[in-house]
Amino acid sequence: MRIVDLLSKESILLGGAPQNKSEAIDMLIDLQVKGGKIADREAYKKGILAREEMSSTAVGEGIAIPHAKSEAVKAPSLAAMTVPQGVDYQAMDDEPSNLLFMIAAPNNGDVHLEVLSRLMTLLMDEDFRANLLAAKDADEFLAAIDAAETEKYPDEPKAEKPAESGYKVLAVTACPTGIAHTYMAAEALEKAGKRLGISIKVETNGSGGAKNILTAEEIEKCDGIIVAADKTVEMARFNGKKVIATKVSDGIKIPDELIQRIEKGDAPVYHHEGGSSSASSSAANESFGRKLYKHLMNGVSNMLPFTVAGGIFIALAFLIDTIAGAPQDDSFGTFTAAAAFFKTIGGFAFNFMIPVLAGYIGKSIADRPGFLVGLVGGYLATTGSTFTNIAGVDAIPSGFLGALLAGFAGGFIMLGIEKLCDHMPKALNGIKPVLIYPLAGLGIIAVVMCAINPFMGMINTAISDFLSNMGESSKVILGVVLGAMMSIDMGGPFNKAAYVFGTAAIASGNYDIMAAVMIGGMVPPISIALSTTFFKNRWTEEERKSGPVNYIMGLSFITEGAIPYAAADPLRVIPACMVGAGLAGGLSMAFNCTLMAPHGGIFVFAVVGNWLMYLVALAAGSIAGMFMLALLKKKKTQPVK
Repeated sequence: MRIVDLLSKESILLGGAPQNKSEAIDMLIDLQVKGGKIADREAYKKGILAREEMSSTAVGEGIAIPHAKSEAVKAPSLAAMTVPQGVDYQAMDDEPSNLLFMIAAPNNGDVHLEVLSRLMTLLMDEDFRANLLAAKDADEFLAAIDAAETEKYPDEPKAEKPAESGYKVLAVTACPTGIAHTYMAAEALEKAGKRLGISIKVETNGSGGAKNILTAEEIEKCDGIIVAADKTVEMARFNGKKVIATKVSDGIKIPDELIQRIEKGDAPVYHHEGGSSSASSSAANESFGRKLYKHLMNGVSNMLPFTVAGGIFIALAFLIDTIAGAPQDDSFGTFTAAAAFFKTIGGFAFNFMIPVLAGYIGKSIADRPGFLVGLVGGYLATTGSTFTNIAGVDAIPSGFLGALLAGFAGGFIMLGIEKLCDHMPKALNGIKPVLIYPLAGLGIIAVVMCAINPFMGMINTAISDFLSNMGESSKVILGVVLGAMMSIDMGGPFNKAAYVFGTAAIASGNYDIMAAVMIGGMVPPISIALSTTFFKNRWTEEERKSGPVNYIMGLSFITEGAIPYAAADPLRVIPACMVGAGLAGGLSMAFNCTLMAPHGGIFVFAVVGNWLMYLVALAAGSIAGMFMLALLKKKKTQPVK
């Protein structure tokens, strides 16, 4: 996050003359308010003063950096002031401060720590401080920061600068995993903006955090905002603006239509509800089912790192013991010291998987108060704890299904508690989030899980027993269904449902299900790549050029590589891919292939059970998909080069 992108001319004051620390704070807060970053001045000031009570934010060398996280902050921002004569800011070296920066950060995230670290790194340069103090106007001040950042961080891409009048359209893209859909939608929207001659800036909420963040000034000046997201994003900053909230896949499939709707004024005005930025992450016109899906995907996206990393560590443990010739008994996976290390660490990560899922579903619904309740509810789902244990009755874990209910129950319970607490005296507002909400939520979710665990535990056990006792023909049918589901929407609800089912099966010891799921997700990109190679006359020139990339994406288990092709011709591409993926999934089950890692594609084939036949299943499904594409797609009229 570049410092220069968080500063605006309105939030810079050169030659300030505060008489004391208190006056300096008030002047900096006024600059933040003037820059349009603060929704509630007094609430933000309380946060600043609370931080100053802990210790002075003056660090010496004439530098002071007051900062605070607050719900009153609409978007991350900076204010800056130079004080030629200096001001007593209670610095550690007892010297006056003449260069002051104030950081405003929203409650969601630790952006203030990132900005604080970067500021301190740059301000340690004496020449840089001198350049800032010598600046004659805001433009020169910003130019000095830009030059220092570029020199210190040369490989960091700069955010694209808007036209003088600002961007006409802004957008935010986000998918549950933050890997493929997020950036594909961003690219599609940017290309559509260029085609239509409309300036657009896209913020991506990817796996590495938000990038190219929209500023308050840009939001204020734009015609409207497109939110193409399948998980919770920061929406409070868009209050009062025209907003189109839609699926991330729409950003890929119909970017022109979305941009044109904004420009025609065909978008509702968004009104943010409540004080929590992530509790109201959807536009008012979204259906209840759509909101539930976004809450679920928020939980899944935060669970996936634990699932993937933990699963691969466990798979490595089995691989090490296989190479060492360990006996195939209860000690397998922990027979050698190295295997035991990987199995133990992977097991710890897996233990967090289900509580994290429930915790982030709760947080998506009710922000931070919902996180505690969902997390504890998810943990109770894994242990099966109820009041009946006191009487000596064995606990029955409700597992994945119980955690799902715990996450949703916890989130909505906290919303109800917050509503009830609205009638309490304002004097108690300070202790609500740290005392009342956690205590009430924790007590209620404990009682709720006492009801959920026995019931869901029985269902969970029945499903596990059913899968374990399935005959060979039934397993093949299940493999066909799971493989086809991975190809229906390529990253959407069906795909994610099959994938989560597979990862939950790993946790239960059913490794054949995950094998069918992964191979079903690998087939669509590979089938398309094969088709663009051997049936060139079915594709446009641009599609043929991009085709070989899908070999890599398919082998890496990135199903999203097939999305542009499916979006261009869904009625032919999706059925063809479903046939190939379903065949591969069914063959994987028929060959009794297993997979202990939840991701990785060809890179984890070393831990695939019966890997040779797994390759056969992958090849058969991919080739079948290729021929189905050749059969269903029409020949192109343009010549093939």
